[in-house]
Amino acid sequence: MELQFGVLLILVLVVASSGQESCTCATNKWTVCTQDVSGICNCTLVGSNHRVNCSTLTSKCLLMKAEMIPRKGKRFHGPRNGFVDNDGIYNPDCEDSGIFKARQCNQTDTCWCVNTAGIRRTEKGDKSLKCSELVRTSWIYIELKHKKKSSVFEDLEVANALKHLFQNRYKLHPKYVADVKYDSPFIQIRLSQNDFEKSDNDVDIADVAYYFEKDIKDNSLFHSNNTLNVSVNGAALDIEKILIYYVDEKPPEFSASRMIAGVSAVVTVVTLTIVFGVSALVILRWRRTRKYKKVEIKEMGEMRRPTLQLP
Repeated sequence: MELQFGVLLILVLVVASSGQESCTCATNKWTVCTQDVSGICNCTLVGSNHRVNCSTLTSKCLLMKAEMIPRKGKRFHGPRNGFVDNDGIYNPDCEDSGIFKARQCNQTDTCWCVNTAGIRRTEKGDKSLKCSELVRTSWIYIELKHKKKSSVFEDLEVANALKHLFQNRYKLHPKYVADVKYDSPFIQIRLSQNDFEKSDNDVDIADVAYYFEKDIKDNSLFHSNNTLNVSVNGAALDIEKILIYYVDEKPPEFSASRMIAGVSAVVTVVTLTIVFGVSALVILRWRRTRKYKKVEIKEMGEMRRPTLQLP
């Protein structure tokens, strides 16, 4: 009897442990998952204990927050590309829904306003800075470059392969892929999504772009199937570079002084280039004139020499 009970206990433990191993979040590796008594797998995000829906993509804001948690001495870097995202990864403040709060601040009480992609769109200020709304990023331009091939892909084949990728891997509806252009080895993908056309079940293009960028940089956010394989008509499309631009529904609000400073720098460089060029031409002309005068004086001296009288 005791032997049978022991065997039964071992079987229960084996089943329970196998259930725990299968309890993972397929779309987010930065989660902690547990299985309840009814067998349902519940996953929460590392860093915020936010409940995660593993049937779709996790919001970029929550992902960035999870990436700020140190893990075994590794240092995590955010995207440095785009509109261009020069500020990199930071520890964001997220709404309960997972979207970015319009105003973000760091530990030094420096604050700025962001768009729905979490990219800074204003000058930095102190905590008195007001961000009246979270401006939507309605267009995202993704520029890619693939490794050189012996033969060029067909434009339509590349477009279909990438649209299929975005639909199946990232759950993005095809209507949000506005255009795919191909000029070997460069590819441009345009994602378009406005508030009025996005439903609650649609993934956000900013989240899709973040997942895609991580895949390209071999730092996939998926727990399983984390290797990105893109093929065009059976041939691998090996992407080696990615650059992302963000276009908001409203223009960014950087101060005119910053723009003037940039323009002034350009004007200064151009002016110095012109001055240097003119100075070089003057010096060169002066040297040529001086040389010509020396030759002329020498010739004139030879002409004025007295001729020898022959006996």
